[in-house]
Amino acid sequence: MITVELSKEMFQRVEVEKGAAEAITRPSTTFWQDAWRRLKKNKLAVTGLWIIGIMIILAIFGPYISGYTYSDQNLNATNLPPSAAHWFGTDDLGRDLFTRVMYGARISLFIGIATSLITFIIGVIYGGISGYLGGKVDEIMMRIVEIFWSVPFLLYVILLMVIMTPGLKTILIALGAVYWMGMARIVRGQVLALKEQEYVLAARTLGASSWRILFRHLIPNAMGPIIIQMTLAIPEAIFTEAWLSFLGLGVSAPMASWGVLASDGIKGIYSYPWQIFFPAMFITITILAFNFLGDGLRDALDPRMRK
Repeated sequence: MITVELSKEMFQRVEVEKGAAEAITRPSTTFWQDAWRRLKKNKLAVTGLWIIGIMIILAIFGPYISGYTYSDQNLNATNLPPSAAHWFGTDDLGRDLFTRVMYGARISLFIGIATSLITFIIGVIYGGISGYLGGKVDEIMMRIVEIFWSVPFLLYVILLMVIMTPGLKTILIALGAVYWMGMARIVRGQVLALKEQEYVLAARTLGASSWRILFRHLIPNAMGPIIIQMTLAIPEAIFTEAWLSFLGLGVSAPMASWGVLASDGIKGIYSYPWQIFFPAMFITITILAFNFLGDGLRDALDPRMRK
C-alpha cells in the first residue's frame, strides 16, 4: 500500500466573500411565471396566440372596415369574385362576403368561448364534488355522466330542435349539455389525487369547511389541466357548430356563422369557389391556432418539465 504525504503547500485557500456566497444568482419564480416563460419559448403556441388575438380584433372591428353590413343585399352585384370593392367577393344575394365572414367570426368565437365557460362552470363543480366526496356519491355521479355520454350528440341536437327553434341559444344548450362531461371527469381525477395531500389534511385540522377546501385549495391546484381542457374545448365547439350549421341545424338567418357561410358556399363550389374558400380557411386557421395554444399550454403547465 502506497501512502502519499499531503503538505499545506499542496492546497490553496479559496477566498469567498460572505455577501457573494449568499447572493441569489437566479430570481425565484412562481409556477405560473415559469409556465408563461416556457410558453413563450414554444413558437407554435405563440403563433397560435397571435392568430387568436388577430381573429378577435377582426371579429370586433372587421364588419366596420368594408363599409357594408352583413345583411346588405345588392342583386346587381351577385356572385362577384374578390376585388377592390369586395375583398372576398359577394354571395348569391350580392352581400359582401368579407363583412359576413368577419361577422361570422363573432358568432363562431362567441359559441366557442361561451361553450368553454359553460363547460368550466358545470364540469368543475360537478367533477369537484364527485371527486371530493368519493364513495357511493362519486359512483352514482359518474354513472349519471356515463349514461348521458352514451347518448349520441346529434340526438341531443335533434331533440332540442323539436322542443326549441334552431338558433344560437339552441346550439349553446346542446354544446353545454355534452361538453361539460369531459371536464367533469378530468376535474374528478385531479381532485381524487389532490385530496390526499398534506395541505388538505392541515386545512381539515384547522376546521376548514368542505366547500372552502374544494374551491380554495383543490380546484386552484388543478387549474393546469382545467385551463388546457378549456382551451381545447373552444376549437372543438367551433367545429361542431360549423358542421351543425352546415347540416342546417345551426344559427338562423340572417345571422351568419362560418358554418352557415360554408353551407351556402358549397352550392356553388365549382362556379364560385371563393364563397366556400374564405369561411373554410378561417375555420381551419382558428382551429389550428387554438390547438397550437392548447398543446403549448399542456407542455408549459406540466410540472415535470419545470427546471
